[in-house]
Amino acid sequence: MKLTNENFLKELKGVSVIEVSGESCANCLTLMPILNKLISQRNDCVLHHIEASEDSMEIIEAFDIQAVPTILVMKDDYIVARCRGFQPEEILEIWLDDKINDAKKLLN
Repeated sequence: MKLTNENFLKELKGVSVIEVSGESCANCLTLMPILNKLISQRNDCVLHHIEASEDSMEIIEAFDIQAVPTILVMKDDYIVARCRGFQPEEILEIWLDDKINDAKKLLN
């Protein structure tokens, strides 16, 4: 789901993975299908997308996004982990497993 300035606080419930990318970012375009594949194999989190632009500045500032691509693992509106830059699939999968598990522990 695409997050916007208007809906992001309402949509962030439970464990979420947020992918922040830029329209002309080559690493972002390469990372998106990898992240989609990894998250589609899970049933314990939801993937959201934010396109960094003038229209999303409120959410970009709220999440303190300094560079794209950025991946956030969140529990509700709390940032559990942050990863900046392109990561190979194998490394990203290990990182996601660990950080999503950390977020799930916050549920209890």
